[in-house]
Amino acid sequence: MAKILIVTYYWPPGSGAGVQRWLKFSKYLPLSGWEPVILTVDSDYAAYPSVDKTLADEISGDLKVYRTKATDYFRFYKKDKSRIPSSGFANNDNKSLTGKILRFVRGNFFIPDPRKGWNKYAFSEACRIIEKEGIKHIVTTSPPHSSQLIGLKIKNRFPDINWIADLRDPWTDIYYYHQFYHTPLAKKIDQNYEKKVLLGADTIITVGNSLKSLFSAKFPGIESKTEVIPNGYDNEDFTGLTPVYPEQFTISYIGTLSDSYPVEGFLAAIKHLVNKGFNIRLRFTGTVSPSQRARILSESANSPAEFIPYSDHHEAIRYMNESSVLLLIIPDHHSNKSIITGKIFEYLASEKPVLCIGPEDGDAAEILAATSHGKCAGYDDKEGIIRILTGYYNEPQNSLKPAPPEFSRINLTMKFAELLK
Repeated sequence: MAKILIVTYYWPPGSGAGVQRWLKFSKYLPLSGWEPVILTVDSDYAAYPSVDKTLADEISGDLKVYRTKATDYFRFYKKDKSRIPSSGFANNDNKSLTGKILRFVRGNFFIPDPRKGWNKYAFSEACRIIEKEGIKHIVTTSPPHSSQLIGLKIKNRFPDINWIADLRDPWTDIYYYHQFYHTPLAKKIDQNYEKKVLLGADTIITVGNSLKSLFSAKFPGIESKTEVIPNGYDNEDFTGLTPVYPEQFTISYIGTLSDSYPVEGFLAAIKHLVNKGFNIRLRFTGTVSPSQRARILSESANSPAEFIPYSDHHEAIRYMNESSVLLLIIPDHHSNKSIITGKIFEYLASEKPVLCIGPEDGDAAEILAATSHGKCAGYDDKEGIIRILTGYYNEPQNSLKPAPPEFSRINLTMKFAELLK
């Protein structure tokens, strides 16, 4: 089989949508005649915002995985790796002077991000692998966007190699970018990195149409070489599961809930419904910021709110399966229309209805409408949220829909394999 080198910082035991994306691609690529080869960071040197050791069980014994050491700049901040802030301090709600200084240092001295400490080791190992394995195709996936600079350097070293840059999130337009207090010089350096990657890659992959438009608008020629391959769900993760109908109407949120995720309109709607006699339970599984937790407990005093710490992937799916409605909240930002969280596709596969709080003309809302798996309401649309939840409450089983096959991991991998041809 033809070989393809996948350069990814996030890999088991790390967790999250970025890990699962290429873990699943590598799982199904051999079915399309491609042998993936993985280059990642040694977990002893990595800075993962979260860990899920169960994901390692999905790595095939035939898969070649090369690991290198890295310079972990986060060690100067926290020796305890379990307390590494996600998104490089962006989801750290520390509003103190110390917190602001940390974000300033991150934005101006670690461009494009602190995980660039892996780059020199990864580049050296990538060159060795390319020559040893006869690699003619590479993928670099981000965030962290510093990984794209590895691809840029490889392309300069091996001009004939086919370089695919997988950009799962915006770069200099990410919703938390302003929190890093970039100086004009730092911002210019970062924008120049982004430009070189977008222009230098042979093909660009994004996860949604709005993100494709965002990158395409930056420079001529980007749109014609950009393809959309979203995240998805793996049918095998749901094998043997049948939807559970909890006795108490349970609204579940899975994942990180930082201060960038507006919940006021949602909580106002819940308060109204509970006062009307609706028997509702809220359940949050994952990392919830202290201020969001306090807000939820304060506003939902008359309905039970359950907080479950970060769970492994299989546990998270079980919680989805044991819900009445799954809650999806899009961060409030000028580029929020392009945000498609990885969990939305597993929400779909759970066959439970989805309530999305965010832009009603965004990519996430479009997916829910096209698949009939959910409905979207604006951040402050209390009446709209009440109307949606009332419908789900009164007719819960009528809201269930089969998982849309176009978002299965195996079908998405076939689409990627066609792109390689």
